Amino acid sequence: MAEYEITTAGTREMTKFLEWAADEQWNPGKFDHLPFHAADPHGFLLGKLDEEPVTSISAVRYGADFGFIGFYIARPRVRGQGYGIQAWQAAMKRLDGRNVGLDGGVDQHDNYRRSGFRTAWTHIRYAGTPAGEKPAQDIAVVDAGSVPFGRLASYDRRFFPASRDAFLSLWVGVPGHTALVALRDGELSGFGVARPAESGVRVGPLYAASDDVALALLNGLSAAQQGAPVALDVPDVNVRAIRLMERLGLEPTFECARMYTGDTPDVDMAGLFAATTIELG
Repeated sequence: MAEYEITTAGTREMTKFLEWAADEQWNPGKFDHLPFHAADPHGFLLGKLDEEPVTSISAVRYGADFGFIGFYIARPRVRGQGYGIQAWQAAMKRLDGRNVGLDGGVDQHDNYRRSGFRTAWTHIRYAGTPAGEKPAQDIAVVDAGSVPFGRLASYDRRFFPASRDAFLSLWVGVPGHTALVALRDGELSGFGVARPAESGVRVGPLYAASDDVALALLNGLSAAQQGAPVALDVPDVNVRAIRLMERLGLEPTFECARMYTGDTPDVDMAGLFAATTIELG
């Protein structure tokens, strides 16, 4: 009889998560495994059937009361055999007692609802090369490293339900990632990160006090990544963000629902122009 075991994945094993996500056309970042693992070293579960990796799921704990599910994948040859649901159950057990979030594909919404999740909004992935619209002249876009990390982490906390300093410190510092902040009248008014992906460049997060700040950051991130096509996961409840994507000529290519088991977290949705990542929130 085949033996199925769920184990904790280390950074080396996490490359499987990225490979499988690429196979599913999710377009992960090429170096995501290091900052992802730093978010919660015990939060990535790898299922092995007779020692062969066949399932993945992440169940990342943030703070004392928030968690996020991602990377829920069963390899095609084992689908429909119950191994995926065992991984799901192990992940949810790990996050028991927390408000749990996830980004669910359209075809899985009903399954997630049966597990107690409610839709908060829809992320629309916009992709393409931004039109060359010039930003306002009074916005300075500089390297995020020029801002004290504590200030950056505090700003991130406005848009995310819990502190995530270990993740954030690597997210802005991994080679290949470009992290920029926008300053207006000396005040921190925006923050964005771009990273090379399997296809083009993923941008996230993108926080901005206004659409002209978001434009300035997006221009800077795109230029720093040699003008490669970008992709952003934009919450549909931020109408200004949607209008900016359309104005820049980016095209909707993919949708997923942000869902929670508890109340929708109280974050600055007006300033959230793109999620950090649909894998970890």
